[in-house]
Amino acid sequence: MPERSDTPPPPVLLGNEPGSFPHRVLAERHPAIIQQVRDSFPYGPEQHRALDALLANCTKGVIEALPAYAHDGDRWTAWGADANVGRSWFDVPWLWSESYFYRQLLEAVGYFTPGPWQGIDPFRPSKTAELDAPETDEELSALDTLADRPAEEQDRALLHGSLWGNRADLGFRLSAAPGETSSDTPPLVADDSETLWSLLPPSGSATLCLIADNAGRELVPDLLLIAHLLTQGRIARAVLHVKPYPYYVSDATHTDVLDALRRLTAAPGAAATYGRTLWSALTDGRLTVRAHPFSCAPLPYAEMPGDLRDEFAAATVTLLKGDLNYRRLVGDRLWPPTTPFADVTAYFPGPVAALRTLKSDVITGLATRTEAALVAAEGQRWRTGGTHALIQVRT
Repeated sequence: MPERSDTPPPPVLLGNEPGSFPHRVLAERHPAIIQQVRDSFPYGPEQHRALDALLANCTKGVIEALPAYAHDGDRWTAWGADANVGRSWFDVPWLWSESYFYRQLLEAVGYFTPGPWQGIDPFRPSKTAELDAPETDEELSALDTLADRPAEEQDRALLHGSLWGNRADLGFRLSAAPGETSSDTPPLVADDSETLWSLLPPSGSATLCLIADNAGRELVPDLLLIAHLLTQGRIARAVLHVKPYPYYVSDATHTDVLDALRRLTAAPGAAATYGRTLWSALTDGRLTVRAHPFSCAPLPYAEMPGDLRDEFAAATVTLLKGDLNYRRLVGDRLWPPTTPFADVTAYFPGPVAALRTLKSDVITGLATRTEAALVAAEGQRWRTGGTHALIQVRT
């Protein structure tokens, strides 16, 4: 049975349980990311020393304060730094420690410090390599075939392209119609897509806020979806929220949006048409890119500031992409999977939708039968393997 609405929520996820997914991220993924960053650029001795210190600190030490000169020190204080500095990375809320790791990583490579490395995205080589990969050409060429399909099929294909991101085999195919799959554990474990389309009829004056997730081949389908919605008249305006600075390895920044747009406009066929639509929409204001500081906050959206609350309240629907945004939307807690999505997002100031591939433990809104089938078939691996996804909407 779902939790009663008056039941206290489960505690936030921590990384202090060996063998758990959060523990593996802190103990294994973060050291690997530090090595990846070391290898991406010819950083000098100062940056290498700082990266070595961060590696030792994040695996065996305690959380340290930002330097006194940090431009955003007051912001991180407001976000809870005073309560967490001096504690183990594994003993504070996982969302907080994971987010703060990336802020400290940028500090180590001099991203915010005047000098030759200021403003240099340490993750840019991997982002651009993905955009330039032959697989991207294959995905974009699929748009030529899609152009001849009925509008309803285009809707479905581009929505699923955005949902699955760079999994091109699933991203651009048309999903099975209702009733066509016999599996009790289908790739899509929750599907409110019809409710989403009902919020965006082809007639209208709708405003879409889309909170982006990853750059590269995952951002491109998000941009294609926006272009399609504008072309079909399902929205009159879109606001694309990205990160104000590099974050979580591949999260999209404004620079990444421009790189993806150039990739589209330089492509042959239908992809270039989508690219020109987006270029025009940016120049005339139908598409706006926004990088709010709260996009990098180590906090759930329940604690969003007033200006964001007002913006989302005015939108026809706010669409959150990806796993991290889902954790921030519902709260980074080990909810019983049948906890109603509408209950945990009741605070959100307007209609809200989540498009997410499952890559962490947090999940809500599943039917009891679906959860039971997933557990019977896969144990708990279905939560984190990226082989399942969901489309959830609260109107």
